[in-house]
Amino acid sequence: MSSIAMSVFLDSEPGELVELPHAGTGLEHPLVFDSAAREIQHLAAEGRAEVVQQTVRQMGNQTLIEEITFKRLA
Repeated sequence: MSSIAMSVFLDSEPGELVELPHAGTGLEHPLVFDSAAREIQHLAAEGRAEVVQQTVRQMGNQTLIEEITFKRLA
């Protein structure tokens, strides 16, 4: 089963700027969105994507990613 982050990644075209969606998806909860954003960061670490922009915030002792925009490389 593919995750929402992987589905968004695979649906994008190489070089296209894509913002990981919030509203109307299973990513509306901040912790779930953060997990999906970290999956995109993992793809970037593998050289499959480039994180162009991200917004983070402190929530207690955790740093959560609130927004992430990426570009698919492969």
